[in-house]
Amino acid sequence: MLVRFIRFLSFVVGAAGGYRLASFDGIAAALTGAAPGFAGWPWLGATAGALAGWLLGWWAGTRLVHGLGTLSASVQRTPLADIVAGALGTAGGLVLAVLAALSLPERLPLVGEYGPLVLTATVGYLGALVGLRKRDDLAAWLNVPSRGGSRRAAASGQYKILDTSVIIDGRIADIARTGFIEGTLVIPGFVLQELQHIADSSDVLKRNRGRRGLDILNRMQKESKVAVEIVDRDFDDISEVDAKLVRLAQRLDAKVLTNDFNLNKVAELQGVEVLNINELANAVKPVVLPGEEMVVHVIKDGKEQGQGVGYLDDGTMIVVDGGRRYIGESVGVMVTSVLQTAAGRMIFAKPKAAERAL
Repeated sequence: MLVRFIRFLSFVVGAAGGYRLASFDGIAAALTGAAPGFAGWPWLGATAGALAGWLLGWWAGTRLVHGLGTLSASVQRTPLADIVAGALGTAGGLVLAVLAALSLPERLPLVGEYGPLVLTATVGYLGALVGLRKRDDLAAWLNVPSRGGSRRAAASGQYKILDTSVIIDGRIADIARTGFIEGTLVIPGFVLQELQHIADSSDVLKRNRGRRGLDILNRMQKESKVAVEIVDRDFDDISEVDAKLVRLAQRLDAKVLTNDFNLNKVAELQGVEVLNINELANAVKPVVLPGEEMVVHVIKDGKEQGQGVGYLDDGTMIVVDGGRRYIGESVGVMVTSVLQTAAGRMIFAKPKAAERAL
């Protein structure tokens, strides 16, 4: 509809312009001299102008509709906090530009009388840029939330930012579905982009991991009992994703959910609280005390001579002293000690009796 209106308007303007152009004294005299017996030059000019306006209106209307659609999509993706911060920054810049323009001479070198206009445009742009860069500080100063949905997050708990490793791992979806996590789970836009790059990798293993991560996010949005929010905030001055996660956690006063040991340490050094899924998994494993008996299937050699190694259902490693001869069989053992490490838990045991358990 808009394209048709623009074409019609261009048609009318083109026809009127062509008629007026062919009616000018100089042009009319030249045309009359070329064809002395023909008096319809103005109408011929109107026809040519109308045709040119019709074609130009179609091109201009199509481009305008496309531009408006792109602008509308961009505005819809932009958080309200960014729009407000940019508007406030622009307004502040314009006020400063007007005050500065009052002290300028009437004519400046190179720009002449357009000096105030150049100054206003430049300072207004700089004001918008500063407002966007300092939107979080501005929101804190005004005592308003810097992101949509912050009130609900503040009422039920903190933001918890997910990194790539914990999304691909997938256990966070099951934990969120049980309701043990409160607040809002935040997926940064740059983490989502990293997942998409992994999913598009030529390596089969990486591609499967990326697609699994995207499937986990889709499931969390549909089944999770906590709010899941995608934040399109990036930091152009930082290239590494881990550093961006730490910066975003500092800005939102949030915790980071991760399985990455290095990110865990870096975040803690910078004062960001970290929730590690592996530590949670170790914490909820059944407690095993020395003296308890169990049956374990020995599957391989241990590091020391004569040792055998098996695993519990939850993945806990059991080192059986003298268990090498039981490889491939199930044997009853008695726990002698339990070792807790940063990587997990190890159980040391010895065969309960000489007979083999079935």
